Amino acid sequence: MTNPAESLVALLDLERIEVDIFRGRSPQESLQRVFGGQVAGQALVAAGRTTDGDRPVHSLHAYFLRPGRPGVPIVYQVERVRDGRSFTTRRVTAVQEGRTIFNLTASFHLPEEGAFEHQLPPRHMTEPESLPRLADEIRDHLGALPEALERMARRQPFDIRYVERLRWSKDEVGGADPRSAVWMRAVGPLGDDPLVHTCALTYASDMTLLDAVRIPVEPLWGPRGFDMASLDHAMWFHRPFRADEWFLYDQESPIATGGRGLARGRIYDREGRLLVSVVQEGLFRKL
Repeated sequence: MTNPAESLVALLDLERIEVDIFRGRSPQESLQRVFGGQVAGQALVAAGRTTDGDRPVHSLHAYFLRPGRPGVPIVYQVERVRDGRSFTTRRVTAVQEGRTIFNLTASFHLPEEGAFEHQLPPRHMTEPESLPRLADEIRDHLGALPEALERMARRQPFDIRYVERLRWSKDEVGGADPRSAVWMRAVGPLGDDPLVHTCALTYASDMTLLDAVRIPVEPLWGPRGFDMASLDHAMWFHRPFRADEWFLYDQESPIATGGRGLARGRIYDREGRLLVSVVQEGLFRKL
């Protein structure tokens, strides 16, 4: 069976079908809609392939406009907005079956020396090896993984480990603070292309962030009382990294109101260096 990390690299390897137009695969899965991290990661690949490669991406801003259909290819159309001396800007439109489902603007920056540096430290620095894998924690609680989760675990390209134990009932929630932290890394090597690692982490950044919004009102695992969907996604890339090495995703939700919840994330390496900042808003509606 193909290693899930290899499958992720293949998923991010878009087909060039015309100048600045690329086609991405969308796996046929049991999900109702295409995973947002997949679309964001593929769109960033398309943007990066129209640059010279000497300028890593430093920020992206994206909107999820319509749900994508699993199993149907997605076409990414790139607009070359600007090629400056220090910055390059690209705008990407994702189209599926003739309809725009997603758009992204990405900015690439020629590396330069900064006049000064500072950063906020991480709140948690638990060693990831001391924590159970997410699938193992669920399996231990339920006795066995449900068939759908078992299939998902076999395909999961990232090892995910929650810093704090999972809550399984509303009695355990009790107005908990809207904060969460997870360690992640790809389950296998991703190669040496920095763009692949950036796009792989973009994929992963959409996996757990909105969970922070739900923590005060319902357990993360078990029956879900809300349907949720990503509305937009923004990322700022501060330092080089590898997505197949452990990174800590520290997440919090400052507010939820009007059917929308905002979540913020900071991604650190094992040395406590801040690598990436993330902000996302989601839509939450009762089932």
